[in-house]
Amino acid sequence: MSVSMNDKQYEAMTHVDGPLLIIAGAGSGKTRVLTHRIAYLIDHEDVNPYNIMAITFTNKAAGEMRERIDNIVGLGSESIWVMTFHSTCVRILRRHIQEIGYDNNFTIYDTDDSKSLMKSVFKKLQIDPKQVKEATVLREISKAKDELLGPNEYKEQNQADFGKKKFIDCYYEYQEQLRKNNALDFDDIIRMTVYLFKACPEVLENYQNRFKYIMVDEYQDTNTAQFELIRLLASKYRNLCVVGDD
Repeated sequence: MSVSMNDKQYEAMTHVDGPLLIIAGAGSGKTRVLTHRIAYLIDHEDVNPYNIMAITFTNKAAGEMRERIDNIVGLGSESIWVMTFHSTCVRILRRHIQEIGYDNNFTIYDTDDSKSLMKSVFKKLQIDPKQVKEATVLREISKAKDELLGPNEYKEQNQADFGKKKFIDCYYEYQEQLRKNNALDFDDIIRMTVYLFKACPEVLENYQNRFKYIMVDEYQDTNTAQFELIRLLASKYRNLCVVGDD
């Protein structure tokens, strides 16, 4: 593999075992280093492509990374998981969510579905949308899920705040209706994968053993749920490479 890189880029590309943090400014070639590191692991360290995962934030970024990796690695690159956080988690949940009480054919609610569901929650709880907006409650629930707070944890954290009582009641009812519908909303996808891994250590170990080398692009954008997901996956082998802006 012949590639032009400066000393620091080459050092990062050829790093093999243990954690690696790559920080540099936008447009400095960080993602290029990441994709060439994948090729280096396969070509020079005999790492099986099956044992590599690359995660990014948007479908566009994942598509571009997939194309780069396919071009550089060639044969075998299809075994590498190159996906967004959410696509990764959906794939895992489709295989294992029955372990935590859902059917594998669960529905993923989009923004409009969530709004419609919250309207029914407001109606059931007799909440006046003039007093608190449905969108405000949905934003609060989304924020809680990003922090890995389910309804019980959210209540425990906010029960002393009288102003949060409606939010707490809505969160419980919203989740109950999602569960009845065998559905997850967008923010549940990562949260429930983390929950699955913690509730079912054997499932987590299966993915830890599969993904011995994990790479995360745009790491500076991770929230609590995404951070915990990566921490769990990488905790066995600790071969985690994260790329972020300085």
